[in-house]
Amino acid sequence: MPRLSTTQIKTALPSVPQWRKEGKAITRTYEFRDFVEAVRFVNAVARLAERAWHHPDIDVRWNRVTLTLSTHDEGGLTRKDFTVARHCDEAAARIAPRHRQAET
Repeated sequence: MPRLSTTQIKTALPSVPQWRKEGKAITRTYEFRDFVEAVRFVNAVARLAERAWHHPDIDVRWNRVTLTLSTHDEGGLTRKDFTVARHCDEAAARIAPRHRQAET
């Protein structure tokens, strides 16, 4: 999958509004009620990442989970990063529909 141009990235970012571009990656921090809920989200991300064969960097800090996506083989962002980001957002909404999942 080819790396996206700067223009394509700017066009794609609104499709994942709570994600932000950092260097050659996109990142988002999710906040959950507690550690158990955060780990439940991480497990959901692991399953969807395996299906997509595209694995984010994951940082867990009690009730906060930060995901970072980049297509390392392409040296930057591809459509796959934005697709996986949307799937992660959907998983978070299923796990904690009433809880805050905002960028911190």
